[in-house]
Amino acid sequence: MTKPLNIGMIGYGFMGKAHTNAYASANHFFPELEYKPVLKAVCARNKDKAQVFADTWGYESVETDWREMLKRDDIDAVDICTPNNLHKEIAIAAAEAGKAILCEKPLAMDVAEGEEMCEAVEKAGVPNIVWYNYRRLPAVTLAKQLIDEGRLGRIFHYRANFLQDWTINEDVPQGGAATWRLDADAAGSGVTGDLLAHCIDTAVWLNGLVKDVSAMTETFVKERPDAETGEKKPVKIDDACSFMCHFQNGSLGLFESTRYARGHKALYTFEVNGEKASLKWDLHDLHRLEYFDHADDSVVRGWRNIHVSDGDQPYLDHWWVPGLQIGYEHSFIHQVADFLAGYEKGNPVAPTFRDALETQKICDAVLKSAHDHSWVEIS
Repeated sequence: MTKPLNIGMIGYGFMGKAHTNAYASANHFFPELEYKPVLKAVCARNKDKAQVFADTWGYESVETDWREMLKRDDIDAVDICTPNNLHKEIAIAAAEAGKAILCEKPLAMDVAEGEEMCEAVEKAGVPNIVWYNYRRLPAVTLAKQLIDEGRLGRIFHYRANFLQDWTINEDVPQGGAATWRLDADAAGSGVTGDLLAHCIDTAVWLNGLVKDVSAMTETFVKERPDAETGEKKPVKIDDACSFMCHFQNGSLGLFESTRYARGHKALYTFEVNGEKASLKWDLHDLHRLEYFDHADDSVVRGWRNIHVSDGDQPYLDHWWVPGLQIGYEHSFIHQVADFLAGYEKGNPVAPTFRDALETQKICDAVLKSAHDHSWVEIS
């Protein structure tokens, strides 16, 4: 018999769907879990739209004020799926109310906000996690396993990119429900916090802490119409960002992200080069990990393509028979499963708020470096 973990979700957009699907699916495929998410309430300002979401996905109730939802005794955990500028206020209030917190990335608008959030959850002692879901794709988790086993040896290079093209049209507005990511007041930054944050989190998880960065950014469309008024306003977010860095382990890093790479909708790749071996991964082919081992006999040495679908590989003993792959949505299911397992035992599950603060530090340093045209050390 499972115990209920009552979920209150704030926001109902794309991530709301991804998270809700994970809550609904986790116990079917991880039946050993002691706790089971219950879709107790969804909260949004527009009651009618929130009700449609609740009816579609099976939430028991609707709230229009997140403060009222936090007062409810029947809410155990709060999922923050709002624009970034609301993360801090909601997370601190949720911590003070004794709720477990699952927060969308990036953690906050900046390091100062993130530090306040960390202090709040640590003072309250509530479970907390940030939705950096790419860690939990089996091929990415396998890359972590191979690196931790020392199969690559000393790491020399880490490179990653995340490319999209959806904002090239200068008529795309800023602000509003659909395009808040183009509004600096709601998002804080552009591709740095939205896309590169994913790349940075994965990199720190795989390769360790970053020592310093040197970055450049560009805003290609300088003015956009306001989504509410139609009035042209200056664009204050970064459309593109590239940076290089030194990792604390002595390796070099190279990162690039843009929403102006025509032909790319979600090209996220990374490659790691070590003294003994290399590996690389591509979100477009997310169930495969490419691996090169210099120890192979020279007549057969080359890049091998590992189809990550076997039960001996991370998470896959909970899914299908070997050869049948899983997809993007499963990364969220794995995160929910790991969170529930940690919740049962009282153990923190990464990335916690404190873990995600490290990514926030790097994002802030990248933006400062681009502004100042200088190298910036990570504090």
